[in-house]
Amino acid sequence: MPEPRTGAGLAGDALECDITLAESGAMTSAPRPSLAKPLAWDDFRLIKAIADKRALPAAAAALGINHSTVFRRLGQIEDALGVRLFERHRSGYVATPAGEEMVQLAGRVDDDIHAFTRRLAGQEIKPAGELRIATNDTLLVDLLTPVFAKFLAQCPDIQLDVLIGNQAANLSKRDADIAIRATDNPPETLIGRKPARIAWALYGRSADFPGPELPSSEDLWRRKWVSLGEQFTMLSAVRYLARHVAPERVVYKLNTVLGLAEAVEAGIGVGFLPCFIGDARPGLTRLAPPDPDLSADLWLLTHPDLRHTPRVRLFLDFAAGELARLKPLVEGDRIGSSAREMAGGSPA
Repeated sequence: MPEPRTGAGLAGDALECDITLAESGAMTSAPRPSLAKPLAWDDFRLIKAIADKRALPAAAAALGINHSTVFRRLGQIEDALGVRLFERHRSGYVATPAGEEMVQLAGRVDDDIHAFTRRLAGQEIKPAGELRIATNDTLLVDLLTPVFAKFLAQCPDIQLDVLIGNQAANLSKRDADIAIRATDNPPETLIGRKPARIAWALYGRSADFPGPELPSSEDLWRRKWVSLGEQFTMLSAVRYLARHVAPERVVYKLNTVLGLAEAVEAGIGVGFLPCFIGDARPGLTRLAPPDPDLSADLWLLTHPDLRHTPRVRLFLDFAAGELARLKPLVEGDRIGSSAREMAGGSPA
């Protein structure tokens, strides 16, 4: 008996599969020979094609090989297994019980292969698991929450764990997978994307400035002011206010931008705010155009080791696209809109 040449004459790499076939249909009473090498996927494809077409010429055409190759390979497979896989009838080739078992297995493998290729093509594969995102309450409440809502609606297999704080999370120690920050100097150890630049402008309570004309600089300097505390001196707006406003005019300090917006809206004083917060509040009026010197870059950051993680990459792509759509709001070019309105409201 010649040594089998598994898969000879068929295109494609062999996918080796161990299989135990039924004992029925044995060609001789001699002990079944052991296979010199495992059956390959091409062997299963050939047997399935013969069973489907019931004729060697038609099976050969379906496989893209010639008739003699199919005949030779069928004989080699049957010899190697020690069982007859087909009965030859005038109506064509009919599978024996062993042949039917091999055909059924070939069908299941073929289905699995097609399902796998569909998933790789993006039809079914969806990254899953928990994604930890570090940011601050300013960005979360007035900008990111609608973005997160849309992301979760489109990616139901991912869960977000949002960590709020003004201190930078240590992505190297996996305190978070992604950090979303307003900074002009992101850590050199991180990589990321910069979808927009956050504009800041001066705001006051609308009831205190009912007219269409903007107040003069002299009038503004004489008013009461609100400001972030000294721990926020990394922000250009805080440094600018400290240089130009007399300390006694700053009557209210706090350590949250959201609280700062509430203070301005309550009439405690005028103050600098990010435009995506100030412009979205009907109770606030912008008292001067955005000052480019007060702006800060908005960054989506991650550690280099995490950039190819599917859920990290998916979120970065999605968030960058959504924040790019919100760029007019973030950069102070759209007054009277909120991130939720521009994002299309709550997800369906």
